[in-house]
Amino acid sequence: MTRRELREHIFKLVFLLEFYQKDELNSQAQLYLDEVEEAAPNAEDAEYICGKFHKIEESLPEVDYCLSRESSGWKLSRMNKVDLAILRLAVYEILKDEEIPVGVAINEAVELAKKFGGDDSPSFVNGVLAKVVRIR
Repeated sequence: MTRRELREHIFKLVFLLEFYQKDELNSQAQLYLDEVEEAAPNAEDAEYICGKFHKIEESLPEVDYCLSRESSGWKLSRMNKVDLAILRLAVYEILKDEEIPVGVAINEAVELAKKFGGDDSPSFVNGVLAKVVRIR
């Protein structure tokens, strides 16, 4: 499975954070991985996806603080939930994941925004991440 496919699965799990309680997330993540049909992950990939998802979940207070600070004029609660999930994944990668170069994290976030977001999502995501990188 390619890194892009792995990231797409992680994004879909991060999206769940807005809809489920913390104690339900493990079962929902497992349900997602069991039910996914297109580009289904093997056991090793599923372990990587869940591991990164849980790291993002653990880092959520720091990630959300950074997003709140850099998305002036936008409260997280008002953001499009797709854009918020993309931004959370990208900010985690920028701040915490040393395996992912910053440019790759931004580019992949913009690509996710093009695929899953609205018409303005790619430019919004790119603008917020540019501010995050500047203060990093």
